[in-house]
Amino acid sequence: MFKSNSSKTENVNSPDKLNRLVEGTSVKGEIKTDSNFRLDGELIGILNTLGKLVIGPNGRIEGEISCGNADIEGEIVGNIKVDGVLLLKSTAKVKGNIYALKLGIENGAEFNGNCYMGSNLPEVNQQNGSIIEVESELVY
Repeated sequence: MFKSNSSKTENVNSPDKLNRLVEGTSVKGEIKTDSNFRLDGELIGILNTLGKLVIGPNGRIEGEISCGNADIEGEIVGNIKVDGVLLLKSTAKVKGNIYALKLGIENGAEFNGNCYMGSNLPEVNQQNGSIIEVESELVY
């Protein structure tokens, strides 16, 4: 009659598994989560999420980001690594390097940095954000 919760497979992208940092809140440090994350406040530090990251229009991150997918409307100062799709909305401002499988940029978005796309992304040093090794293959 009743089923055990232990047989359920948890979905990290489930809407009821959302973490949120609201506008007016500022955090310094590291945030690590397996589920989705929405940021409308400010984070200075490191953010790691297996789910989707949404940075609202008033959201700001200064530091390193690693996530499954991302929609950016606010500001990032630092590197962002996205395992799936990164979408920079028209109000987005990114100053740093992008590492993503796929990238979409709307008109009006600002991006200053290097972009590495595809399945063979270079390894990144988490301490200082530098690229550990890059094999360059230019096609003319």
